[in-house]
Amino acid sequence: MDLTTLTASFSGFLFYAVFFIVALSVIIAIHEYGHYIVGKKSGIFPEVFSLGFGPVLYSRVDGDGTKWQLAAIPFGGYVKFRGDGNASGALAEDGVMEGMTETEKRSTMIGAPLWARAATVAAGPLFNFALSIVIFVAVFMMRGVTADPLVVSALKPTPYTQELREGDQILAINGEALPAPGDIAAYRAFMDTLPMQPLLDYRVLRDGSEVTVQGPYLHASIAGTVMPRSPAMDAGLQVGDVITKLNGQEVFAFAQLPEVIENSGGAPVELEIWRDGEVLTKTLQARSIDEPQEDGTFKTVYRIGLGSGPVFEPATVTPSFFDAVWGSVRQVGDIMYGSVSGLWHMATGAISTCNLSGPLGIAETAGDVAKQGAIDFIYLIGVLSTAIGLINLFPIPVLDGGHLVFYGYEAVAGKPPSDGALKVLMSIGLMIVLSMMIFGLTNDIFC
Repeated sequence: MDLTTLTASFSGFLFYAVFFIVALSVIIAIHEYGHYIVGKKSGIFPEVFSLGFGPVLYSRVDGDGTKWQLAAIPFGGYVKFRGDGNASGALAEDGVMEGMTETEKRSTMIGAPLWARAATVAAGPLFNFALSIVIFVAVFMMRGVTADPLVVSALKPTPYTQELREGDQILAINGEALPAPGDIAAYRAFMDTLPMQPLLDYRVLRDGSEVTVQGPYLHASIAGTVMPRSPAMDAGLQVGDVITKLNGQEVFAFAQLPEVIENSGGAPVELEIWRDGEVLTKTLQARSIDEPQEDGTFKTVYRIGLGSGPVFEPATVTPSFFDAVWGSVRQVGDIMYGSVSGLWHMATGAISTCNLSGPLGIAETAGDVAKQGAIDFIYLIGVLSTAIGLINLFPIPVLDGGHLVFYGYEAVAGKPPSDGALKVLMSIGLMIVLSMMIFGLTNDIFC
């Protein structure tokens, strides 16, 4: 490996690392702030708020006596409340409670009422979910939703015959009336009825008159999205690329791609790409992935990592704030459901454990998404925030979910678990978490 290659490799690694740290730091800061502010409002005194672990790079003490610090290892953070024996907050510091007044004990995590401790612990994941909702609402409001009726906002550059114009309102295609953009089931049925041919008749409303013009297949073989960490992204495909040939065979519709790629069985496929008048050739090797189905199961398929899109940019409208919030809440729910379903299917052996990414895989995803634009990167932060909030709710000691299980036991039994039991359980929990991290890292390297 020469010096130029080494420098390029290091620069690439640094690019991915920076965006991974940025995304992780935002998520952790919000998570820990949830613990901090709810604990403080509940009467528990936060002594230290740390973003990162290890040697302290910068610190200051605020007017209330809380030390805010930035530490050298950016892969985590914690809030240490008064009386905590460590950052986990499960055990009291040795001897710290002796000699305290009742008021002082009330300001510790250990001495606070059960409701205050439970609220403080639960606040971290809840703040992660809240961050996701805020991000998704902002993205929905900025990007908008497809207007009804469907209007051509901008034409995408393609090598196809194109008689559509900006401002055309699409009424029907090949005699079939267009369904409302938000009716997903009706839209799928409409697409199924379209004849598979390069040119279609579009009936449009133009300048107050209805005219029939010809245009490409509605979902032409255009890359609408390029998935991170996919063969398509690795090969340098870009959004807007038009696939004109697949293994030497002419294609014009995106629906023609999956069958050929699926039948390749993972063998290399050759794509001829049209990009702004230039013809390029790319050779990709599809990868097998476990794709979720509508019935909740998974199916192993071969994919290259491209998503489709219409042959033109549709006009959009800003959704109502209520619709944006409701859509964001549903998005958070879908991410949580998909994550739990995926983990369950991995645990039962229904799908490959290679679907679980570790820090290297997440870093690569963060870097790839950052290349696609700021909005996509911010959206990814929302997705990761939901995932991290969910993981923290798992009933594993050292995680927030484990603490909530301890508090549930205390509520039923009338007393907390013994210090001896807590020490054993916390050690087991730490081993489980470290094992999960190592497993994810192993997947990043070998899968």
